[in-house]
Amino acid sequence: MLKLRFKKYGRKGQPSYRIVAMDSRTKRDGRTIEQLGYYDPLTKKTHLKITPIKKYLANGAQITDSVKNLFVKANILPKKV
Repeated sequence: MLKLRFKKYGRKGQPSYRIVAMDSRTKRDGRTIEQLGYYDPLTKKTHLKITPIKKYLANGAQITDSVKNLFVKANILPKKV
């Protein structure tokens, strides 16, 4: 199963995350299929590649909860009522 999730990188105490597409069985920092953007929680800076993200979602990729919240804030996914 394909998942869109965070991959952690950065220094100790200064985390940054890449938003990646990867197999659900791989480790958090394991091999990725494609990098779709990044998120810096310290500065709240994000960069997303919207076209490939929508392609993966249309093909049935699953999203983790934290990435889903980020997509809702970026208006990629609709807000649930």
